[in-house]
Amino acid sequence: MTIDFHTHIFPDKIAHKTIEFLSAKSGIKNKTDGTVTGLYESMQKSGVKLSVVLPVATKPSQFASINRFACEVNEKFDGKIISFGGLHPESENYKEELRQIKNMGLKGIKLHPDYQEIFIDDIACKRVIYEASALGLIIAVHAGMDIGYPDPVHCPPQKMRAVIDEIHPEKLVLAHMGGWKQWDDVERLLCGQNVWLDTAFSFEYMQKEQFEHIVQKHGFDRILFATDSPWSAQDDYVKRAEALLPDKKVRDAVLGENAKKLLGI
Repeated sequence: MTIDFHTHIFPDKIAHKTIEFLSAKSGIKNKTDGTVTGLYESMQKSGVKLSVVLPVATKPSQFASINRFACEVNEKFDGKIISFGGLHPESENYKEELRQIKNMGLKGIKLHPDYQEIFIDDIACKRVIYEASALGLIIAVHAGMDIGYPDPVHCPPQKMRAVIDEIHPEKLVLAHMGGWKQWDDVERLLCGQNVWLDTAFSFEYMQKEQFEHIVQKHGFDRILFATDSPWSAQDDYVKRAEALLPDKKVRDAVLGENAKKLLGI
């Protein structure tokens, strides 16, 4: 069962405009239209059986609309597409919002420090990570550089390691193999820590040898297959993963078994 742990979609009425803006900002051509229908069609083509959607709240006022859309997606696709919740770390009501996300049945949250313009070791991020972890929520974090917002890097491995050492979150997922284009620091500071690393938007940019070394050093049981759709194509990523992971036990774990365990399915 192939599970894509890192995808993005937007409500139909804003998908085109949002994708157009982000594509221009990043210089990356989108591989789907950014709608839930486009994601589902991509899954059918690639053989991905379940996709996890990671919404990002770029301001506190988006909490209600983002999580309402997440619940609608989860209800409509009944286990084939699972959307996490979203909140902004600087929300004054972050504790109540996290409880609402938990009560909605959403399995986790996404933080994107670059989009949210806050460093991961800011007290606002740390308290959200602490409270979310206490509630048993999965915390997915954009880690390393962002191709559209390259400077400053709001979640480098050094800052992330300090947060891990202080808070010890139980279900922390660091996107982009722990820190996009900062993989030497990932190897030095994050490999072996109690975190999951996802492969989103990394296969095209990492050296094969470094990917293999991180998997070996960190442990294949803590690596999650992920694409960052619509910015990477799911069918292409499945093929890349299969080529990079020739051992069946390792391949099965990364492509789906690790995610099933983390998601509790």
